[in-house]
Amino acid sequence: MSASQGGDAAPDGSELEAWVRLASIPGLSSTSQRKLLGAFGSPEAALQATASSVSGILGQRATQALLGGPDSDLVARALTWLRVPGNRLLTLADNGYPQALLNTPDPPPVLYAKGRLDLLSRPAFAIVGARSATPGGVRDAEAFADALGNAGLTIVSGLANGIDAAAHRGGLRTQGSSIAVVATGLDKVYPARNKQLAHALAEHGLLLSEFPLGTPPLAANFPRRNRVISGLSKGVLVVEAALHSGSLITARQAVEQGREVFAIPGSIHSPLSKGCHWLIKQGGKLVESASDVLEELGMGASHATPSPRPSSLSDTQTQLLDAMGFAPIDMDTLCERTELAIETISTLLLNLELEGHISRVPGGLFQRLM
Repeated sequence: MSASQGGDAAPDGSELEAWVRLASIPGLSSTSQRKLLGAFGSPEAALQATASSVSGILGQRATQALLGGPDSDLVARALTWLRVPGNRLLTLADNGYPQALLNTPDPPPVLYAKGRLDLLSRPAFAIVGARSATPGGVRDAEAFADALGNAGLTIVSGLANGIDAAAHRGGLRTQGSSIAVVATGLDKVYPARNKQLAHALAEHGLLLSEFPLGTPPLAANFPRRNRVISGLSKGVLVVEAALHSGSLITARQAVEQGREVFAIPGSIHSPLSKGCHWLIKQGGKLVESASDVLEELGMGASHATPSPRPSSLSDTQTQLLDAMGFAPIDMDTLCERTELAIETISTLLLNLELEGHISRVPGGLFQRLM
């Protein structure tokens, strides 16, 4: 069986070291690694290849990288890391390598993994979106992750601030749990503020990376990381995204991989709705509840809809929310629409914000969340 087809067992010690050595060659891309594996059948044989034997397989730059050999420090660091319980290297020849990712055009030859490998055999769904998310977007991401996780889907995201972090939190509370695919080595946490979340994922979920240990958060690695997020998943939900955001890259890769793309619409005035609206115009599926996602995936709608907050609003609070609509609005306009005193409106807005019904947005405006 060739390396690209998968195998029946994890690699033994010597074979594992060969995979680590091949993955630790600076400048040798995952595409070049797969070409070598396809041509020579194993990492050991690929590492012994001569310049003449790879002629016509690799370009000049990749050939020079191969002949330069692996970074010995990276190899030593990886082998030490792999001796820690819970740490694992999944390879294309490993039966634990996720089948969904194996069936994509550009599967990473190796994946560094920390946590629950069993999650890789479960159906998964990605939730991504803006780092600078609104409170409403964060709440939606967490609620959708909670509902979809309880329906049996493992929630996949990228450990970024905002929507990603909210999706992981929601997923971790459920039977489906959550997988974080990161763009650094697994010995680093980026962003640092998500260190506690990363620890929770390592203990109750799973951390994955195709990048060698020690890899810093380089801009070029994030789009590559995104193809793994979508590749692991049955579909991708974009909660909030500006135009030209990384989330739209994930959505585009999902389409190329034959995955479903979903988007939550938002206010026409919000820059973080522009990307979602563009996706919907391009054929992405508009969703208003998690049941919309599950029905599209053929999983039914059981336990799917995020539970609304208990309704305990006063008549005056309801009047104010009705006057707000769902676009950002200022206090003076609310006074005109409701004919309430500004002091009354100020108190109502504070209470509604504390109860999670509205949020403050830039420019001294308020926005209804539900």
